[in-house]
Amino acid sequence: MAENDAVCSGRCVRNERELSRIGFTVKGMSCAACSARLERGLSGMEGVSAARVNLATEKATVDYDPALVKPEQMVEKVRQFGFDVPQEKLDLAIGGMSCAACAARVEKGLKALPGVAGAAVNLATEKATVAYYPDQVSAAALVNAVTKLGYEARKIDDDNTDREKDQRDREIKRQLFLFVFAAVFSAPLFAGMLGMLAPLERFFPHILHNALFQFFFATPVQLVAGYHFYRDAYTALRNRSANMSVLVAMGTSAAYIYSTVVTFWGHRWGLQHVYFESSAVLLTLILLGKMLEARAKGKTSEALKKLAGLQAKTARVIRDGSEVDIPVEEVAVGDLVVVRPGEKVPVDGVIREGRSTVDESMLTGESLPVDKKEGDPVTGATLNKLGTFRFEALRVGRDTALAQIIRFVEEAQGSKAPIQRMADVISGYFVPVVIGIAVLTFLGWYFIGDPGNVTRAVLNFTAVLVIACPCALGLATPTSIMVGTGKGAEYGILIKGGEHLERTHRVTAVVLDKTGTITHGEPVLTDLIPAPGFDGRDDYLLQLAGAAERGSEHPVAQAVVKKAGTGRDMGTVTSFTAIPGRGIKAEVGGTDVLLGTGRLMREKGIELPGLFETEIARLESEGKTVMLMALDGLPAAVLAVADSIKDTSVEAVALMRKLGLEVWMLTGDNLLTARAIARAAGISEDRVLAQVLPGDKARKVSELRAGGLVVGMVGDGINDAPALAEADVGFAIGSGTDVAVEAADIVLVRGDLRSVVDSIALSRATIRNIRQNLFWALIYNVIGIPVAALGFLSPVVAGTAMAFSSVSVVSNALRIKRFKPER
Repeated sequence: MAENDAVCSGRCVRNERELSRIGFTVKGMSCAACSARLERGLSGMEGVSAARVNLATEKATVDYDPALVKPEQMVEKVRQFGFDVPQEKLDLAIGGMSCAACAARVEKGLKALPGVAGAAVNLATEKATVAYYPDQVSAAALVNAVTKLGYEARKIDDDNTDREKDQRDREIKRQLFLFVFAAVFSAPLFAGMLGMLAPLERFFPHILHNALFQFFFATPVQLVAGYHFYRDAYTALRNRSANMSVLVAMGTSAAYIYSTVVTFWGHRWGLQHVYFESSAVLLTLILLGKMLEARAKGKTSEALKKLAGLQAKTARVIRDGSEVDIPVEEVAVGDLVVVRPGEKVPVDGVIREGRSTVDESMLTGESLPVDKKEGDPVTGATLNKLGTFRFEALRVGRDTALAQIIRFVEEAQGSKAPIQRMADVISGYFVPVVIGIAVLTFLGWYFIGDPGNVTRAVLNFTAVLVIACPCALGLATPTSIMVGTGKGAEYGILIKGGEHLERTHRVTAVVLDKTGTITHGEPVLTDLIPAPGFDGRDDYLLQLAGAAERGSEHPVAQAVVKKAGTGRDMGTVTSFTAIPGRGIKAEVGGTDVLLGTGRLMREKGIELPGLFETEIARLESEGKTVMLMALDGLPAAVLAVADSIKDTSVEAVALMRKLGLEVWMLTGDNLLTARAIARAAGISEDRVLAQVLPGDKARKVSELRAGGLVVGMVGDGINDAPALAEADVGFAIGSGTDVAVEAADIVLVRGDLRSVVDSIALSRATIRNIRQNLFWALIYNVIGIPVAALGFLSPVVAGTAMAFSSVSVVSNALRIKRFKPER
């Protein structure tokens, strides 16, 4: 009976709790068994009262006790069953943040919303990136949550670059107005400060020292120019938090209120000295720092503005048989677009009519224009140089290469590097600790340092409050990340997030896929050695081989055909026979041509001269594929085909080794060929991983990581994707497959291995810059606060230092813009 009562009691308690209901979309269910299995799994979770999964609508609805289970746990349960809950990302522009504490408060407020999977708030860009489940929380609710915290929030559209620039400009103008306003009213007070110096006293009128006169000029500065700090401080305190505005408001108010009391009632207690100039000049200096900071922050996103500026504004399309100019946003997939000389290609597509040369330097970094003909791809924002052509639009809007590049950079600039976590933790405790130190300073000076001297106690209290600067700490990391990722984009290096930029500097070994990464990825004819009796007839032999191989689709045959080009006519090919595994036999212009392996020659009874044996051995040792050619039953030539090394690969490997990196090569080729390529590229033969099946590439990378190496994997093919994901940092050649690009952390748009070196060097420069910023931000506060507490700093000097600390951090981050690749 007691046991039953206990059970009943427990049930009653649970029933008294208010249950919440949540619904979310589930992807990946294929039948009723899937939905039933998931429903049982969700129902079995502690705290879940009921769960219903609808296969037709792909929706799950759960009644649950928020005290016992969280929405995030349910989503994780769904994923454990092999299904997915789609997320969406939303970028919000946040206005009104003044320091790292503000950013942390907004981030915390967003993360607290049910249905938010993650949020990152960047003080430098004044943006929030929110990953959320649209079935659980709406975009409007996210905006509303930020607004309730006392900040401005709006959704950032895809085509908002100009609007964002306008807002930046308006913010700079606002800060400039406030500074000028404060400076005008503070000037007489500052002049009064100078007039207190004995050598200058006779140059300034005595009215400048009048308390009522100073009150008249200080009040507009305090209440108008300083209104923003009061409003921001109120919002922060109302939300049980504190930020830089709280420090500024408390510090300047202490000096202003004390001086006001002295002005009107000081005679009652024998007080005469006022410090209006301290509060007014202090606010003016802080506003000057804010204005300079706003200007500097605007410069950090210049790379993104340049990228957005590359986009064509209009496109000329064929509509109803005639050419019509329309905004580029209205181009649809399948439209036929006309591009004339000197115009930008508006979107991505394939040429259907005409030919030209196109400047693709914005995409590849190559200064020479590229010839384009029918069937060749063209990329939006590249520049047409000579001819007129028509192309079919295949990717428009957000799907174009330029739009994806911009999106990569935006996401990277809005992300957080792990190194920022320390700054975030410190910022969370910073303001309350500073306020505590300031209160102790006041009490210490009033009761111990200078007993009964309220003036000195207030001034030192104010100095402690204003010398502390959480802004510098909050800006130390994001500004460097912004400039670093933007600089990378200028060099064709697309870094997908701050965490990848940080991790790259720790790379100790680089694994290079061979085909398409070190090499061009397609075979080319490298050697043609005539037999005795055919000396000097190289062109004749090449043209004859090319004519014979035109009937073959083998890659080696195509290399011969491509090399032969459209040379002289060797006659009609009257017969063609492919001999599997051996070669081909053809008759060209009455000449019997045999082209293939040594085995084919022996089977046909053709004796090879000793010269051939020597050359074959040499060419095979170089990793080349060897073919033999016979004409009318006589040995005629040795041909060699190889996947040639890119011109920049040797230099790239040398630069990697100069950086102290281990360089490995990974390939499915046989060991002999692999070592020959490695030698040519400058890679040690003992660091060649040959005959590796596509499915084993990731395992090889894992083995290197297990050996203590921090591995950067470079690849371009679909079979490289698992290895790119397994590596500490995955580098995808931008000309490679979409799968490889998606799996990688860094995309090398230019397809140049030297970009790997540039990525690592840029990462090292950025992390070094972040550490410098964090050091100076921390050391500034560690030294400044005790000095102010001991009474060695006036509030004005403290305010000056605080105002320029943020500016110095942002200015230091901007030094990354001077980064240049080592060549």
